[in-house]
Amino acid sequence: MSASMVRATVRAVSRRKILATRAALTLTPSAVNMIRTLLQDKPEYIGLKVGVRTRGCNGLTYTLDYTKEKEKSDEEVVQDGVRVFIEKKAQLTLLGTEMDFVETKLSSEFVFNNPNIKGTCGCGESFNI
Repeated sequence: MSASMVRATVRAVSRRKILATRAALTLTPSAVNMIRTLLQDKPEYIGLKVGVRTRGCNGLTYTLDYTKEKEKSDEEVVQDGVRVFIEKKAQLTLLGTEMDFVETKLSSEFVFNNPNIKGTCGCGESFNI
């Protein structure tokens, strides 16, 4: 894991009705704890920023970076004392998504459980909506 990037995987979840919530993105307790851990020794950063870019065999992939400030067009999600900022380009792709942090024997990563995804690549890194 590099100093400025964090690994993330995307999973399509079965279609569920998108419920109106206060935040475009919800965080599991595991994700909140990991974000808090990542930021505790980095006082110059105020949170993580979620973006989206074209990549992989299925079109889009999420990016995670540390951020020092909130951009004017960023959506801010504050949950249990941690802050996640969503870039404007990624906002519509994240509606109704749950961000989780999963650890297995072979990997540890953030996982976006997104009900809006129509398809993913075999490795789960890229998706299309």
